[in-house]
Amino acid sequence: MKRVAIIFNGGTITMKMDLRLHAAVPKLSSEDIMSMVTGIEKYAEIECYTFSNHPGPHVTPIIMLELSNCIKKYLDRDDISGVVVTHGTDNLEETAYLLDLTINSEKPVVVTGSMRNSSELGYDGPANLSASICTAISDEARNRGVLVVLNGEVNCASEVTKSNTMSLDTFKSPEFGPIGIVDNNEVIFYRSRVYKQHIEINNIETKVNLIKCASGMDSSLIDFCVDKGAKGIVIEGMGRGNIPPDMVGGVERAIEKNVAVVLVSRCYEGRVYGTYGYPGGGKGLRDLGVIFGEHMPGQKARIKLMLALSSTNEISEVRKIFEEGLYKDSTIR
Repeated sequence: MKRVAIIFNGGTITMKMDLRLHAAVPKLSSEDIMSMVTGIEKYAEIECYTFSNHPGPHVTPIIMLELSNCIKKYLDRDDISGVVVTHGTDNLEETAYLLDLTINSEKPVVVTGSMRNSSELGYDGPANLSASICTAISDEARNRGVLVVLNGEVNCASEVTKSNTMSLDTFKSPEFGPIGIVDNNEVIFYRSRVYKQHIEINNIETKVNLIKCASGMDSSLIDFCVDKGAKGIVIEGMGRGNIPPDMVGGVERAIEKNVAVVLVSRCYEGRVYGTYGYPGGGKGLRDLGVIFGEHMPGQKARIKLMLALSSTNEISEVRKIFEEGLYKDSTIR
């Protein structure tokens, strides 16, 4: 029987209603949660470890990297077949993507959580955990990178995003759809992942900001970030990758000061491209030296830019990590 390590890292899956606060707070231990995952002993041997009890918004990139290093220690063990990680759903996609970029292992790593706390009817934590464990012991799950499993669906960490504040099926891969499902305690894969990128780092550069564009914005936020010592800025532009004209000067000043500027779209689907040549259009931004983040949402582009800047100070190399790494398997050290 295969052995799976479950690393508990807080989130709604560990919460129940506090009668004094009339709000959900972390309450459940790993033993409390696993006692509700009935019958799992027929499928796998389970080893539990509590890494933290953080709500999702309390998890920082530094904590994410510490979690990655913790997972690697379990993956290095011959007796461990796969690892399941619990996490708050608010920023689960960010942590899962950082893990995907920093862990290079054939063994499955599955990130899960729950949308309902244990005091609510329909608490989905135990079902998500059991589906994740079944995924982690599957031979078919090997060599697929980090996977996200909730509501019976399997998504790639590099593709998935939280799409709804409350629905059980909130985690979606807008461009590609789920990679598979968990049905009758068995994971069934529909397709392969597009590519796998790995960035080898020891520390993480956290001075990276995210700015979302809206009509009539100027360069104030960009200038502020640069003045505060930002090493990188991700801009969620409009449409195909365009920004208001009054923001262009700030972008230019940032690039002159060797700040990496990555452009993505605030649109839910689609990639950025240098289609438009008017002031603030993608073509002009590309000519200035802006790096295109393709189809990534801003929060994931920020995670990737942090890792890229942790690997190199050369903007040309950062560009390669973003643009060349999108279409082929690669390792950056």
